[in-house]
Amino acid sequence: MDAIGSTRNRFSEKLLELLDHVEYRRVESGEDMEDVARIRFKAYKMADILPLSGSTLIDDIDFDSHAYVFGIYYEERLISTVRVHHVTPEHRASSSGSVFGKEIDSFLDAGMSLIDPVRLAADPEILKEMPAIPYLTLRVATMASEHFDVDRCLSLVKPQHAAFYKRVFDADTIVSPQKNCGNYKIDLTLLAARVREIRPWLYTRFPFFDSEPFERRMMFNGNERASFTPLTVRPTARLAMTTQHRTRMPL
Repeated sequence: MDAIGSTRNRFSEKLLELLDHVEYRRVESGEDMEDVARIRFKAYKMADILPLSGSTLIDDIDFDSHAYVFGIYYEERLISTVRVHHVTPEHRASSSGSVFGKEIDSFLDAGMSLIDPVRLAADPEILKEMPAIPYLTLRVATMASEHFDVDRCLSLVKPQHAAFYKRVFDADTIVSPQKNCGNYKIDLTLLAARVREIRPWLYTRFPFFDSEPFERRMMFNGNERASFTPLTVRPTARLAMTTQHRTRMPL
């Protein structure tokens, strides 16, 4: 094994070790949403991304029927959050669409479906100690992409973060960097990953992104704020690595 491969394996094992202490929680209660707002406030203030007001910390689209808000907990402490939109030709609500509507509509008009992970926010203090938090958080997007069997997973990000999404997800640039986009106070670019095409490669290279079907069902089945939704979901990446003859969506 070459040095790069060895380093990648050590990194993957470190992420799997961190996942052993992680829980994912669908945010449905007012108390949990307040915790999400606090994390967003800390992250947005540090990055100077949005005007800090109640309408940007928690907004109406958080409660859209195709939106899934998650808190990521490490040893029972909230460390990050993400909102995932399942975007379809029939249901087009998404944050990326509000910024780059023409490009998103082009995908949808072609009959494609999308996952739009937005409002990624990590506690800045914990992020300094645990720089792997973005991987733990974006694992939600990989699970959503497989559960809903979408065509693309979007990345609405700062231009300086684009290299990460290209390296990890082989994402394509859809919109080159644009200045002061919409309500955002920063430059943004839009990328999209061809999720079905990259999935076998991604899970081989980064096995911590993998999951079992029952984990994905617990994460995303039903969005009616139903009482049977599990309070927390434990990652199944290690189990997925050892499960033989798994049935996956066709490539």
